[in-house]
Amino acid sequence: MNLPDRMMAIDPDTAGGPEVLVPTERAVPRPAAGEVLIAVSAAGINRPDILQRKGGYPPPPGAPSIPGLEVSGTIVAVGEGVAREQLGQRVCALLAGGGYAQYAVAPLGQCLPVPPAITMIEAAALPETLFTVWTNLFERGFAAEGDTVLVHGGTSGIGTMAISLAGLFGITIIVTAGSPDKVSAALAHGADHAIDYRAEDFVERVAAITGGKGVAVVLDMVGGDYVPRNLKCLADDGRHVSIAVQGGAQATIPIFDIMRRRLTLTGSTLRPRSAEFKALVADELATAVWPFVVQGRLKPLIDTTFPLADAAKAHARMEDGGHVGKIVLTID
Repeated sequence: MNLPDRMMAIDPDTAGGPEVLVPTERAVPRPAAGEVLIAVSAAGINRPDILQRKGGYPPPPGAPSIPGLEVSGTIVAVGEGVAREQLGQRVCALLAGGGYAQYAVAPLGQCLPVPPAITMIEAAALPETLFTVWTNLFERGFAAEGDTVLVHGGTSGIGTMAISLAGLFGITIIVTAGSPDKVSAALAHGADHAIDYRAEDFVERVAAITGGKGVAVVLDMVGGDYVPRNLKCLADDGRHVSIAVQGGAQATIPIFDIMRRRLTLTGSTLRPRSAEFKALVADELATAVWPFVVQGRLKPLIDTTFPLADAAKAHARMEDGGHVGKIVLTID
């Protein structure tokens, strides 16, 4: 295939508000060994993209300055060591950056096939949240059938994916949300319980819901003063998994209580992890989760879509906090 030399992308020169996200021309990247070039159909918007735009989350070494951590599209070129049979395959991919563009490169190991059961827009909204929830709620948090878990941000992309996976794997899920409408949306999406954290004390509600026992896992993206409150929600031997610190990077915790109740505090960030690690996660997802995608039983909840040229509006939508589910850029 004859590929163009130039493409349209969102690649701001300076940090700032959504207004810095304007279309510009960039060179079409070329796949290195083990990589594929994807003609992008759609790209998911994620909270790290907002942080990067503001200058607070620089790309890891070697990653493109173009934001965007997940895409769907068609493989149009392959690097050394990748079979030419991959050409023409519809895939979604987890990226370290580069998704807000007409073309993006990804390691083949971080790609998953897009089945007919989902659209390319839905496929673009899967990788980042699916990899994040799987590695944190299920692998670090050891959530298993019969458990009850607490997930904050129940109507975010992470929250709605956690609700979906909990339903598929026999886990009771309690989520928090910031308004009655979002509580209703979380329940409609399949949450077993949803708590309006602005109107109720989630610690008290979790105790009431669980009969005082507490939950097996808390998946937390708030941090700060939520951490000691989250620990009160945990059952003995419970696991607290941190994936973001939107409410603060420091917390005061009751160490003796952690010892006495055998609690575990852990967490992770996905973007800086190696391609080898991400490929292993992709293999696990292909086995454990992707059959549900193929059957049409697992789909991301889509809030809104915007064309690439309106990336600023997409970021503004995420920052205003009114979205439920994923925001996606459409490229073609």
